[in-house]
Amino acid sequence: MHPIAVSSDPLRRRLLKGAAAGIVLGALPGLALAQQAKRLDPTARPLLYAHRGASALRPEHTLASYAKAIQDGADFVEPDLVCTKDGILVARHENAITDTTDVASRPEFAGRKNRKVIDGEAHEGWFVSDFTLAELKTLRAVERLPKMRGTAYDGQFQVVSLEEVIDFVAAEAAARGRTIGLIPELKHSTWFAQAGLALEERFVSTLRAHAYTRHAPVTVQSFETANLKQLRKVLGKPDNVKLAQLVIAGGKYDAVRPADVAIAGGSLTYGEMVTARGLRAMAAYADVVAPVTRAVIPLGADERLGKPTALVADAHAAGLQVVVWTFRPENAFLAADFRNGAGPDARNESGSIAEMRRYLETGIDGLFSDDTALARRAIQA
Repeated sequence: MHPIAVSSDPLRRRLLKGAAAGIVLGALPGLALAQQAKRLDPTARPLLYAHRGASALRPEHTLASYAKAIQDGADFVEPDLVCTKDGILVARHENAITDTTDVASRPEFAGRKNRKVIDGEAHEGWFVSDFTLAELKTLRAVERLPKMRGTAYDGQFQVVSLEEVIDFVAAEAAARGRTIGLIPELKHSTWFAQAGLALEERFVSTLRAHAYTRHAPVTVQSFETANLKQLRKVLGKPDNVKLAQLVIAGGKYDAVRPADVAIAGGSLTYGEMVTARGLRAMAAYADVVAPVTRAVIPLGADERLGKPTALVADAHAAGLQVVVWTFRPENAFLAADFRNGAGPDARNESGSIAEMRRYLETGIDGLFSDDTALARRAIQA
């Protein structure tokens, strides 16, 4: 039995109440840090993006995770999107669900265990694309990092669809009297297209079908390039929708190619994309570049933060906003100069806030955090 379903959840009741009411709603030679620290819009405060919700405190991509993030002051919440067997977009970080649901303990789905090669990497386990939405609804979310973040909320929350996320955010925005943005990420776009479950048309249709996402801020992310270019042509440039190019660059990652580029036999790498020339090319289709943190301030050999690279200044010169990912509150994820010696799995709130403040000083326009409350404190400071 799994008695704690969304339909009996007070969060779900609040969502339905709102819906019923018709709610609409490289090193940087010769450039001083103070000179670099100019956001694309210097008058705007940096924006706070809740990474998979408040994923340091609740199982990721659940209504509880999004609710906690909104309560703690998120400007945007992030639903990563993949597609079910019956063509429904749901919020999961990847197609694989082995580590984030209780599917492995369900004997009725033992025969669904499978092996897939996705974006060039082999995965074994259970996958969203092999389940209908109704089947996924029988599963319950579990914590991805149980040793570090505990299991107190395991088994309590369902997998949710993009439509449910939009409805929930709209209800929360109305209840709180403030706009809350969405920053969905399209995952494995080329792979899903090859599987006959293309994400883009389904995504655009869902956005256009909801009054809230026709007006509220929406930023669409992807590590691929072709889907963002396609969306730019389809969506145009509405006032409320931006496109964000995710990049994993710096060190060994500079030679990595986006999945769509690699599959098409192209040569473009993430390292090339974050050069001044690459960023100017990116600005032709994207509004935001979203690099991993260490591409903005890399780690030295001692694992302490080094000097900022030219990325922020070059991106701003190209007309791109810069939103970095991802800040997490545990020692294991912090640069050495911000760890507190309590062990890699320990929460380190003061160190996490201090590290985020260092990045904010580079002039970034926003950041992703697993702990929205800590990020809000860093931004306010």
